[in-house]
Amino acid sequence: MFQHVMRPSVAQLQPSLIRQVANGAMGREDVIPLWFGEPDVPTPAFIREAAKAVLDEGNTFYQPNAGMPALRQAIADYMNGLYGTRIDMDRIVVTGSGMMGLMLAGQVVVADGDTIVTHVPTWPNLPSVQQILGAQVKRVPLTLVDERYTLDLDRLFDAVDSRTRALLINSPSNPTGWMLTDAEQQTILDYCRARGIWLIADEVYSRIIYDRPYAPTFADKITDEDRVLIVNSFSKAWAMTGWRLGWLTIPRGLLTTFEMLMEYNSACVLAATQLAGVVALREGEPFIRQSMARYKASLDLLLTCFADLPRVMCPVPQAAFYAFFNVAGVTDSLAFAQQMLAEANVGLAPGRAFGPEGEGYLRLCYAVEPALLETALDRLEPLLK
Repeated sequence: MFQHVMRPSVAQLQPSLIRQVANGAMGREDVIPLWFGEPDVPTPAFIREAAKAVLDEGNTFYQPNAGMPALRQAIADYMNGLYGTRIDMDRIVVTGSGMMGLMLAGQVVVADGDTIVTHVPTWPNLPSVQQILGAQVKRVPLTLVDERYTLDLDRLFDAVDSRTRALLINSPSNPTGWMLTDAEQQTILDYCRARGIWLIADEVYSRIIYDRPYAPTFADKITDEDRVLIVNSFSKAWAMTGWRLGWLTIPRGLLTTFEMLMEYNSACVLAATQLAGVVALREGEPFIRQSMARYKASLDLLLTCFADLPRVMCPVPQAAFYAFFNVAGVTDSLAFAQQMLAEANVGLAPGRAFGPEGEGYLRLCYAVEPALLETALDRLEPLLK
């Protein structure tokens, strides 16, 4: 009844199809939930204990808008140690989740009537943020070459028009597990520099990769002044999805702008959450290595199972922890995901949640113990045969 009095960009938003599948079954003990992008283990105890200590000290007060200096410095140290960069804390802004980082980036860059160019299929929140802010999103499909995703950069650049304010890149990608090479990142960066447009890079899955310590990153290619905003998060690598903690790497000179935006969005992030983030960065590498070994075992199990199912076509993900697979004959992925939940008690995300390009596909998060995944696949096999 209120549609006609809302801002059009809000009135036209579509509800999450992932949530539509999950909402009625979240918390059911008989359901194996593989719909959301999160590990099946709680945050490691050493991170939880750090937060408890801060709460026990009574530090529940407002914090600096851009984040506590201890965390901003820890993030800069982490990036410099990992990537070999020389980023200082004045280019780091702590955000209440990677999702908030994306919203803040859009608030800086996007105005009514602008266009944003991105690749698809993609996590639905990425284009929706830009639509909320009044932009038109131009979608460039990934293509499958020998059952491997690739992005045609010429096609990406051809989608840029006179109203384009930014390219929006998610690499490694949710849901496909595709990622850019270093050379492709450099080509994109050079193009944005030449056109004078922004680059918003979602690198939330940069540590969820199987053959090296981190995925190719724009962080080691940019200068202090490049119009690049890099979004990252504690959610995936450190199993901190519910904590809602992320960060932005910004150009030099924009810190005051982002401090104001944080003030007007949420003011700050809880001290206990931030100082838990410091401990995660400084002590979390063994946990990341253990997690990646577990995810690789689950991925190998999944691919072995799918190889015996002729209806299933699953491009091998290069990174992240999702299988984005096509099922021959499925034309309504939402209905099929609901059928899987009803008949097999396994929750998957419908491919259409990631845009019309994902119809016919399902997304399965395999960031779970191999034994649990094996049970889920046994339940699903009759529906996939």
